[in-house]
Amino acid sequence: MAEKLQAPKGTFDVLPEAARRRQDLLRASEQLFECAGYGPFETPVFEPTELFARGVGETTDIVQKEMFTFYDQGGRSLTLRPEGTAGICRAYIEHGMHKLPQPVKLWYWGSFFRHETPQAGRFRQFTQVGAEAIGSDDPSLDAEAILLLAELLEAAGAKDLRLRLSSLGSSDVRAAYADELRAYLRECEAELSDEVRRRLESNPLRAFDSDHAGTQAALAGAPTLLERLAPDDAEHFSSVRELLDDAELVYELDPTLVRGLDYYTRTVFEFESAALGAQSGVGGGGRYDGLVEQLGGPATAAVGWAAGIERILLASETSSDQAAPAVFVALDESGDRREAFRLLRELRSEGLAAELEQAGRSLKGQLKQADRLGARQVVIVERERFVARDMQSGDQQAVDTRAEAVRLALALGAESGR
Repeated sequence: MAEKLQAPKGTFDVLPEAARRRQDLLRASEQLFECAGYGPFETPVFEPTELFARGVGETTDIVQKEMFTFYDQGGRSLTLRPEGTAGICRAYIEHGMHKLPQPVKLWYWGSFFRHETPQAGRFRQFTQVGAEAIGSDDPSLDAEAILLLAELLEAAGAKDLRLRLSSLGSSDVRAAYADELRAYLRECEAELSDEVRRRLESNPLRAFDSDHAGTQAALAGAPTLLERLAPDDAEHFSSVRELLDDAELVYELDPTLVRGLDYYTRTVFEFESAALGAQSGVGGGGRYDGLVEQLGGPATAAVGWAAGIERILLASETSSDQAAPAVFVALDESGDRREAFRLLRELRSEGLAAELEQAGRSLKGQLKQADRLGARQVVIVERERFVARDMQSGDQQAVDTRAEAVRLALALGAESGR
C-alpha cells in the first residue's frame, strides 16, 4: 500500500460544512461592500519580494521571519503574498488609478501565506477579507472602514468583541516619538527581552507588542504617542472618534496599539474576540498615508483593514447546514436510469434543487436517504409511470409522463416555497 500523503503543515482542507460557512461570509461581504461602494479587486498570489521589503517594512516579523520567498526560472525573487495592502497599492500605481475619481474604494478576498507557528485559527496558508480606500485623508473614511469591519463581524456572529483604537500620528511625529521611546527604554535596557533589545535601534515601537514580563513592566511608565500627537493629527483622530461615537460603536483607547506593519500612520484599530483566548485578534488596520509614495507613486492618503476568515469563523457561533433538496429522484427496480437523469435535469432547469439516487440503494434505502437529506418530495421513476410522494404528509400521486411529474414537483415546491 502506498504511503498516505497529508497536507503540508500549517495548511488545511476546507470540507463542505466549513466551506458553506465561508461562502455565507463571502456573500455577506459582497453585499456589505457593494452597498458601501467598494469594488471587488484581485492581485497576484505572488509578488516581487522587494514590494514587501519596501512596503511592509524590513524590521517587521513578516519580512524577517514569515515570508515564503523563492526564485523563479529567471532568477527573480518572488514572495507569496503575506498581506494585501502593499499589492493593492502597487496595482493602484501601476494602473494609474490616481487619475480616477478619488477615493478609490476596493475590497478583496483571497489566500495569504506566512510561516507562523500553526495554532487554532492561525495557519501558514490562510484567507483574508479586506477593504482599502485610497486617495483621501477624510476622517469619515477611517470611521467608515472601522464600521464596515464591525458590521461584517456582527453579520458573521463573532462574539465577545472588543475594539481597540489609537493614533500613530504623522510619520514625522512617529519618528520623533521613536527617538524619545528609544532613549527611555535604554535607561531600563536590562529589563527588556532579547528581541526588544535587538530592535531598539531599528523599531522601538515594536516593544509594545512584546508579552515579555520585564518589557511590559518597563513600558508601564513610558511616554505614549497619543500624548505627542501634532495638532492636526489630534484633530483628525478626534473627528474619527466623534463619528464612531455618533454611530454608537463602543471602543477602547489603547495608546500601546502599534500594529505589526511599518506603513501605518494616524488611525490604527484592532478587533479582538475573547472567544479566541490569548491569540485574540480577529482583524484590524488603519491609515497608511505614505505607502503609495513609498512604493513610487504620488503622495496619496489611504486607509484600510484586513480580517482573517478562519479567525472570524472560530470566534462565531453560526453554522451553515447543507440546503435540503426540494426533490429526490428515486428509482424502483423497473425504473429507467436514463429517464430518471432526464427528469433530474428538467427539475434543475426549472430552478428546483434536486438530487438523484446514485449509490445503488434499494427503494426503501432511497426513501431513507431522501429523509436524511430533508427532501420535501420524492419522485419515484417506475417502468411506465412516475410516483410523486410528499415526504411530510406521505400523500402520493402517480402520473404517466415526465412533464406531468415536473409540474407536480413545481406545484408542491411553490406551496413550500421550494
